[in-house]
Formats: sequence, structure tokens, C-alpha cells
Amino acid sequence: MAQIIAIANQKGGVGKTTTAVNLAASLAAAERRTLLIDLDPQANSTSGLGVDPHTLQQTVYHVLIGAAPALTIRQNTPLDHLHLLPANPDLIGAEVELISALAREGKLKSALVEARGEYDYILIDCPPSLGLLTINALTAADRVLIPLQCEYYAMEGLTQLLNTVRLIQRELNPNLALLGILLTMFDARNNLSHQVVEEIRKHFDGEVFEAMIPRNVRLSEAPSHGLPALLYDIASRGATAYLDLAREIIRREPLS
Repeated sequence: MAQIIAIANQKGGVGKTTTAVNLAASLAAAERRTLLIDLDPQANSTSGLGVDPHTLQQTVYHVLIGAAPALTIRQNTPLDHLHLLPANPDLIGAEVELISALAREGKLKSALVEARGEYDYILIDCPPSLGLLTINALTAADRVLIPLQCEYYAMEGLTQLLNTVRLIQRELNPNLALLGILLTMFDARNNLSHQVVEEIRKHFDGEVFEAMIPRNVRLSEAPSHGLPALLYDIASRGATAYLDLAREIIRREPLS
């Protein structure tokens, strides 16, 4: 039975999609059956795994409106243990179409019932907003992973996101829990990055992953080749950091 992890932050540019693609790839490399759901109309997770959004006949949009079962639209990726539920800009319309739908917040959760039995992990790349798509992701998820950049305004907006998580817990998904805060864009040469890390670890003691994601050129280059970093340059610091993150998450798996 899959653990469903929503990767969410309403701020853009924090490394959310980079985390979704590379964590999914790292879990798959560890032979965990993994499904990545692209729930962002920008479809960057889709193109980042080598799938052209503009050639797709059906996407996660059709899943949300009930026009296609989730497992029928999944795409293969360069990794044997990783599948993708792709997106394209049509997903923008889902928020509008779901407004009047019955049980609109639970559409994704209902759609993933069958898929949950086929995977070890299902990761959801959320859009940079706290709209209906993100609410669907948090309602479907068991855990939420929050990427947080190592910059001066790092915690700006984090309180709002945590308040939304608490609201979802209270009203829609009492089982939702914080998997952890992932520090991204860490620059070891920058004193400010070290200060931000220290501050965040102090404020969120025990809730911050040990793995940190560095600023890394290879991480930035890999999406243009339609590859996760570990297939583009497995020796890069970015690829290594996401492999470390995957190991940290796998260590938390319950003993069978």
C-alpha cells in the first residue's frame, strides 16, 4: 500500500518540482515502485521526465473530472520503477470545473484508490498556490513534504501553509502529517545560508530533514534533457543529495 506524499509550498521557485522529480527518481532507483503525479498546470514534472505535455491526449485533468481512470493515463519513464501521471496546461480548467462538483476536495483521493495498491510511494507535485488542486493533493496525502529555500525570506508563507495543513487535518484528512521540511538551494559558501539553516532547525526542531539540497548547475540543466539528475549526472552534488533524501525517507518505512 503506497505512502502518498504531497510536495507543497505556495511560494514559487523553492525547488518543489526539482524535488518531486528527483526524489521520485531516487526512490525508484532504490527499487521502490513509485508514481509521480504532476498536479501543476505548468507541467514541469512531466517535461522533466521526458514527456512532451503538448502531445498528450489524456492527463491528470481527465482523472480529476472523472473522464479517465488514473492507471490508464500513466506514462513510462527512463526508470523501470517510476511511472508518471502527466499534466498539461488544460489542468488550469480543473479548478474552475471542480468548483461546483460534489465532494470536490476529494476527487484525487477517490481516483487513487486503485493506484495505491500498486505502488510503494505516490508523490504529488503541487502547484505554487493553496487553491483547489493543492487542497486535493493534501486531502489525498498521508504526508506533506515542504521544500524551503535557504534564503532570507525562507519562512515567509510557511505559517500560512502550515495553517492550511492544520485546516485540512481538521476538516478533510485527519491522518495528514508533516513528513518534513527540506532545505533547498543551500550555498555552503554563503554565510546567510548557514544562518538560515540554523534558524529553521531551531524553530522546527526534529521536523527538518538531515539531507539538504545544494545549489547545483547539474540540477538546473537536467530538466532541459528530460532527465532526473541521477540519470543526467549521478556524480553531481544535486543527484547525491536527493539519493540521501530518499535513503532518509526509506529508513522511516515501518518494519514488515
